[in-house]
Amino acid sequence: MGANTSQVSDLSDNPSLKSLVGTESISENDPFWNQLISFTFISPTSSGDSKLLEEAVIPLAKILKTGREDLLEELLSNLIHLIVEVPLLDITYSILFEAVTTLLVFFSYQLFHKDILRDGLIYQHIMKGRCLSLTSRLVKTLLYNFIRQEKCPPPATHIFEPKAEGGLLYGLASGVASGLWSVFTLGGAGSKAGIDQEHNPLPLSNQSLLLLLVLANLTDGPDWPNPYRQAITCFRNTQDTSSMSVEQPHTFQINFNSLYTALCEQQRSDQATLLLYTLLHQNANMRTYMLSRTDMDNLVLPILEILYHVEDRNSHHVYMALIILLILTEDDAFNRSIHEVVLKNISWYTERTLTEISLGSLLILVVIRTIQFNMTRTRDKYLHTNCLAALANMSAQFRCLHQYAAQRIISLFALLSKKHNKVLEQATQSLRGRQGDSTALPDYAQDLNVIEEVIRMMLEIINSCLCNSLHHNPNLVYALLYKRELFEQFRTHPSFQDIMQNLDTVIGFFSQRLEQAGSDLSVERVQEVIMKGAQALPTDRLKKFPELKFKYVEEDQPEDFFIPYVWSLVFNSGVGLHWSPHGIELFSMDSG
Repeated sequence: MGANTSQVSDLSDNPSLKSLVGTESISENDPFWNQLISFTFISPTSSGDSKLLEEAVIPLAKILKTGREDLLEELLSNLIHLIVEVPLLDITYSILFEAVTTLLVFFSYQLFHKDILRDGLIYQHIMKGRCLSLTSRLVKTLLYNFIRQEKCPPPATHIFEPKAEGGLLYGLASGVASGLWSVFTLGGAGSKAGIDQEHNPLPLSNQSLLLLLVLANLTDGPDWPNPYRQAITCFRNTQDTSSMSVEQPHTFQINFNSLYTALCEQQRSDQATLLLYTLLHQNANMRTYMLSRTDMDNLVLPILEILYHVEDRNSHHVYMALIILLILTEDDAFNRSIHEVVLKNISWYTERTLTEISLGSLLILVVIRTIQFNMTRTRDKYLHTNCLAALANMSAQFRCLHQYAAQRIISLFALLSKKHNKVLEQATQSLRGRQGDSTALPDYAQDLNVIEEVIRMMLEIINSCLCNSLHHNPNLVYALLYKRELFEQFRTHPSFQDIMQNLDTVIGFFSQRLEQAGSDLSVERVQEVIMKGAQALPTDRLKKFPELKFKYVEEDQPEDFFIPYVWSLVFNSGVGLHWSPHGIELFSMDSG
């Protein structure tokens, strides 16, 4: 190799490359292929060099536009064939990466349109025609590329020696492998600082996941569903030997244990969290499998860590993490089991040393912290709603709440109470100043309604725990008694009277028992009285309310959210890819 060497700037005039993209067909036995493979140029060593390479071959790209639709379909089909047929080895790593990346580039026309595109030549070829029969194999291969997490192999002469029996494919693989190595390790064009070998050592895994998300989020056609979404929706575990009553299109089997492990390990990235969301929401087989695992802490802890570092995450990543929790909390067995998992020394939770805490209590702490962050910073009602829905789903199964978790539940109520009083005072003052003025009130009334909705939900969450598992949660009763004055103002409030009856009953019952126990009681003695009282309180003294259950439902036209989100991930996280930011219309560069 390396008989002909050139500079990047000379590539647009290179005769071999001009022949490659020309209109005349070239036999696979033509000496041209050996000439092409033996040609080399100095590989890019920086993002800037990669951009220069792209600009140098623009004239060649223009020559490539032949207008032959059948050639385009053949190219797409052959790229998919290459991805699904060629085994992932050191010698093939780079050619597989290039094939996946090329498909991503073909779909990137969406970046330059503000509206979601629902048709087009590439769209039709990939959704129908020759490519359709390869749907399940492509989805399975991309998933396995993600699962395997193979690092880019280092350039080694013995790996890339051309072999006579290897044929054109292995010669081509050896020709591109060492050149691409520098792009992987030094960062591709358009990549952000930090995307290098240390932070992105898995280019094929990353690129395969991005392509999978792009395919899964293509819109349905006018009279056909997205086959890639169908494949993601219905694939099964390799250990599942049961026969299906109705054969689903594009189904396949994959090792769920390997996929679960990869999902647990890779939640640092938006795209891995988005894949987890997609599987939990759309694939009932995978959701059932995940919820049956006895090591759910391996999956839940990375999600909680995303929420804990909400200040450092983009809002989409936080939403996905939160919705994943909401979907998980729809399952009662999950809500019970998380209180049985005991964790020690959570290093990333820095607000307080937690030497030992249940996964359930930690989940409550992180969700409450997210609510408090949202109240003081973003004030996003959607975030509030989903946080409270997750807490509500868990509330009937709260068990042995950690002392700090119980305190934070009541502290959040105190914060809401304080905010309620402040907005109520502002609204009252505004009304006094507007006597005789018939124009619309300012936002105080609306703010008050929102806060009262949140307060109502918090009261229902506390009530649900007291009605269903009071005897399991002495720490919550203790925190409730310690801050009993917080609830006084809501006793006669028309929005809260019904739900306050049970809280009044509990507070009154335990207050009386503490008075009977004497004065100057130690903390230990108070807890002892509460423990005994919890066993003695007749359950029929508490009014029954409907069970709190919330289910996640995607918005209408979810593609309006997911397609721009997925492409912002491709734009920011794609390895070795560069698009001019000036032409991007699908999302604002601030959000991308």
